[in-house]
Amino acid sequence: MFHQKILSLYFIAGTQDCRHLPTGSPEQKLLGVLETALQNGITCFQFREKGEFALKNDLQIKNLAYACRDLCRQHNVPFVMNNDVKLAVQMGADGVHIGQSDMPPEQAALLCNNKVFLGMSNSNRAHLQHSLSLKYLDYLAVGAIFPTQSKADASAPVGLDFIRVAREMCGNKPLVAIGGITPENAPQIRAAGADGIAVISAITQAENVAETVQKLRAL
Repeated sequence: MFHQKILSLYFIAGTQDCRHLPTGSPEQKLLGVLETALQNGITCFQFREKGEFALKNDLQIKNLAYACRDLCRQHNVPFVMNNDVKLAVQMGADGVHIGQSDMPPEQAALLCNNKVFLGMSNSNRAHLQHSLSLKYLDYLAVGAIFPTQSKADASAPVGLDFIRVAREMCGNKPLVAIGGITPENAPQIRAAGADGIAVISAITQAENVAETVQKLRAL
């Protein structure tokens, strides 16, 4: 069952985001960061294995997705798959997230069949208007709010005003903001009207993951 509180501190990552860590296999690096983040208060995790430095072997990716799901279950934190709706349903994920150029949302919703919650990315007014017409979307992600290096396919930063626009357009629809969010600017994100923050590098690049997650959660 989806609730907007799930969005409060939404961690997104894949092995490509942890490759700078000094020891361990790509899978071990991600799982280590995820476990620390779960222990310290993230409210949701999205597995996003994507980009130049991501794993390429489908079986490796699938096995890692299951390992991440199992860790999340141990901590009673929702597990979300990025883009791969069929795998999300197959593995009993809690949710799935799609972008504007991924699987058509109507098809995704049919596959989810109310068993898996569904979120979608939005980076302009046109995206929001379209998403709002899709009543089966459980939440909307908006951004990139600030410049980010975590996603090579990230849209141009839209700024805090876009959160305000989204809140006005969306009413009570759950909103999570993403893109360049840090412990320093997170209060501005919430003040602008987002129900939660989604972060990648704020956690994966942190010198002290536990401390950073605690700071973000406290906000």
